[in-house]
Amino acid sequence: MKVLLKQDVENIGLAGEVHKVSNGYGRNFLLPQGMAVIASPGMMKQADVWRRKAEARREELRQEYQALASRIENVRLTFTARAGETGKLYGSITTTQIADDLNEALGTEIDRRKVGVESLRQLGEHKVVVRLSGDFQPEFTVVIENEAGETGPTTPQYEEVVVVETVEPEAEDEFDEEDE
Repeated sequence: MKVLLKQDVENIGLAGEVHKVSNGYGRNFLLPQGMAVIASPGMMKQADVWRRKAEARREELRQEYQALASRIENVRLTFTARAGETGKLYGSITTTQIADDLNEALGTEIDRRKVGVESLRQLGEHKVVVRLSGDFQPEFTVVIENEAGETGPTTPQYEEVVVVETVEPEAEDEFDEEDE
């Protein structure tokens, strides 16, 4: 089925474009959601209007994302957690925790699924990606410190111990006499 997109649809196309989609996808999703209409000669005249509106909206979003990306890149979040001697956390810092703190720091509502890829399980500095759109994926720094205030693996301090062996020559002579 050929449809004319009324708005941008991810993985299909931009508003005002005609695309061929499966019948079920078009009938059951795109048309009821108001994202597309069946491509007919009468609707093709509407395509130009939708295309201009969508381009204006995309430009507006691009400017918003650019401003937000520059704010995100300046963020540095710090978490404290318990960790073992190797620097591995006993738990983890989840993407939900990171997203909540990021939203609190910026005063925004960024979806937690767009922040980071996986939970952080190691002490130290980590770069976390925020996927705003295909073009804008800024990174910010997350620092995880041990509850004791250390930011890296803890290395135990060992004292150097020198062991000196002494061999008494008399003991060797006794053994030689017995062997003969």
